[in-house]
Amino acid sequence: MDLSFSPEDLAFQAEVRDFLKAELSPQLADKVRHNKTLTKEDMVGWHATLNRRGWLAQDWPKQYGGADWTPVQQQIFDDEASAACAPRIIPFGLKMLAPVLMKFGSDAQKAHYLPRILDGTDWWCQGYSEPGAGSDLASLKTRAVRDGDHYVLNGQKTWTTLAQYADMIFCLVRTGTEGKPQEGISFILVDMKSPGITVRPIILLEGTHEVNEVFFDNVRVPAENLIGEENKGWTYAKYLLTHERTNIAGIGPSKAALAEVKRIAKAETVRGVPLSDDPYFAARVAQVEMELDALSTTNLRVLSSPDAAASAGSISSMLKIKGTEIRQAINDLARRAIGPYAMPFVSEALEEGYNGEPIGPDYALGVAPDYFNNRKISIFGGSNEIQRGIISKTVMGL
Repeated sequence: MDLSFSPEDLAFQAEVRDFLKAELSPQLADKVRHNKTLTKEDMVGWHATLNRRGWLAQDWPKQYGGADWTPVQQQIFDDEASAACAPRIIPFGLKMLAPVLMKFGSDAQKAHYLPRILDGTDWWCQGYSEPGAGSDLASLKTRAVRDGDHYVLNGQKTWTTLAQYADMIFCLVRTGTEGKPQEGISFILVDMKSPGITVRPIILLEGTHEVNEVFFDNVRVPAENLIGEENKGWTYAKYLLTHERTNIAGIGPSKAALAEVKRIAKAETVRGVPLSDDPYFAARVAQVEMELDALSTTNLRVLSSPDAAASAGSISSMLKIKGTEIRQAINDLARRAIGPYAMPFVSEALEEGYNGEPIGPDYALGVAPDYFNNRKISIFGGSNEIQRGIISKTVMGL
């Protein structure tokens, strides 16, 4: 595999850099750089900026309004946007639901929902996990009972990211009880403004409100919101999860985070010597950097392979495992680099408009919250233990 960029790729890289310089505001980049809380307006506004350029739906086919970028173009953009401290694209509508709609949705569903994802009319969240049904997702209990032209939903979802902002939620629900648990699950789209839906915040360890509990109490959902066939939702969920797990790998953000670790290591000193010159610390940074380079190369190789689709499940599991482990290792290096500033942090300092006394240098502000928040990435999207099981079954035949 030729790892050097072609002239066309280099021209595209320059175009992306020019775009980011012109369109990414210093204020928004500063919030991302210091891990401050982004508002819905921040995220929606960045989506709108990308959409005006035709760069929001990067892997969508052109027929649906996408950019139809190559894997190399997608990685170039991810690397450059992360390095510039641009907000990450929120994946729920664009990168998770949209592929399911394109493959399994009706023509009417595609015509209605895909344009609304692009223009920001609908903000989506994901209704998969439940109490007692996380990695063991087939144990979900939220019921959907057919009643004429509607389904009636009752149950609970948890760890629902950004549900406090959502207009719509795509849900896995139980519509059948015969046979294996996976055989009675359906995939349905629900309006979050429907009577009977309650959203309760879950405040995370670092003090942020990112995830929620969502309760359904006799919520009526039009039957036309069912994706595909009833009781076939497990098939659609597995297809979606391959996209989610690849996205979780987060190669671009990890490259930016590693660059920040190097910057911190040059600023921090141990016995009067920059931490970057400490052989032990430098060796740990080098090890993570080599693993990240290998993951980046592997990601490009598998996405460019004509056989990638055939083994998408095991490949996405592999990328998810290694990507999350590398990101957590980088967070740990940053935590070690700032020393005592890793412990005391003020969660309010992550909010816009905070004017309190800073604790430590500016680069220390987001390290502890980022460390705590990213402990979850090896669990969500299917825990890494589950992913190893998928690999052993599909690749090794165990």
